Amino acid sequence: MAGKFADLAARMDQLNEFDREPIADSHLQGAGRFAGLFAGEHVAATEFVIGAFFVIHGVAAEDLIYGLLLGNLLAVLSWTLVCAPIAIRTRLTLYWYLRKIGGPGFMMIYNVANAALYCILAGAMISVSATALADLIGLPGTPLGSILPTSAGWVAIAIALGTAFTLMAILGFEALSKFAGICSPWMFVVFVAGAVATLPKLGVSADLSNLWEILSTKVWNGQATPGQEQYGFWQITFFAWFCNLAMHIGLSDMALFRFAKRPWYGVFTATGVYPGHFLAWLCSGVMVAAVGREMTPGKMAYEALGVAGVFAVMLAGWTTANPTLYRAGLAIQSVTPNWPRWKITLWCGAVTTALACLPVFFLKLLDYVALYGLILMPVGAIVFAEHWILPRLGVDKYLGETKKVFLNWRALAVWFGTLAIAWVLPMHLFYRWLPCWFIAAGAYTLLRRMGK
Repeated sequence: MAGKFADLAARMDQLNEFDREPIADSHLQGAGRFAGLFAGEHVAATEFVIGAFFVIHGVAAEDLIYGLLLGNLLAVLSWTLVCAPIAIRTRLTLYWYLRKIGGPGFMMIYNVANAALYCILAGAMISVSATALADLIGLPGTPLGSILPTSAGWVAIAIALGTAFTLMAILGFEALSKFAGICSPWMFVVFVAGAVATLPKLGVSADLSNLWEILSTKVWNGQATPGQEQYGFWQITFFAWFCNLAMHIGLSDMALFRFAKRPWYGVFTATGVYPGHFLAWLCSGVMVAAVGREMTPGKMAYEALGVAGVFAVMLAGWTTANPTLYRAGLAIQSVTPNWPRWKITLWCGAVTTALACLPVFFLKLLDYVALYGLILMPVGAIVFAEHWILPRLGVDKYLGETKKVFLNWRALAVWFGTLAIAWVLPMHLFYRWLPCWFIAAGAYTLLRRMGK
């Protein structure tokens, strides 16, 4: 038996994802792979929660539609113009590129923080999937409104799903993109079909003549649930822009775009964000309005489409948690160079599965998404300045590599200093990242030029 496990481990070690070196040309991927990968990742289980939150926060219908159109466009442009060009020029993960810039000490601090945030996010997706399955089989105590789980059966489901998600993430980029490409079209259809099936329950007539009236009065009516903050156009625009802030402006998706043949492949993120962060959010809002604004994704999907709806929630969680775990594994592997990626991903999956058993992360999901992006954003600004600005000023790049610096204190000071400024800025949480990005890029450029 021990020999079989040793042989399996040896085969897993052969899953080379170029974790510490530039991607070889023979492993570059075509446009179709990215279209499928992003479509699967952004039609996610958490869309059932986020779209429902907009209803609870009392967004008006016009503010929601126009805000999502603009915010998602800004997100696609951020991937295409900021993240993808750096990834393709370096062919490195952000984690390994940070080692060249900030030294191994900085890379270690960032990667541990990054992986921890990724594990929480992936755990949230697994929790939604577990909740959907628990609702299907009639388990009591669905814990989305609780801090701690209240059902041993629900915990068992979360552990089982977390294990399955982790095994898929271990297989690497190509397996992730294939799986997402197969699942994403069906999941998107289920989202749309669920909303369409729900419309008659809200009073929409067969000829749809009163559709807009129903949507603007019974779904997005501009009235927040008591105790919830009222959201408007700009909150929605900025949320749609920054909900993936760590991936595009924060540059974490260098891990994916290093496989791309062309920088313009960044436009394929639109195959994910517009179906997922526009239509799926709208569909989710319709479904939650039909169940009395009750935040239970499984019930929402089951009331709309029965068993098919529940399985759609489960698969949506799967296709989003997988690449998130993949990124977490890459982040931690850069800190533990003697461990292969598959083993690190396995440990990250174990942590994620444990976090998935704690529904507390759903209580403030929108705020968590904002904080998650804000915490990692300054590092993206630092890398942007190092990659594009410093060479034009004649400042030497890559202190960590050329000067053998263990910890680039300038980068660390800018990161923590920017977060301190963000903490005290007198503006809405959703808006703080934008001025702070310019502060971080400018401060790092100034410090590096002074120490030239």
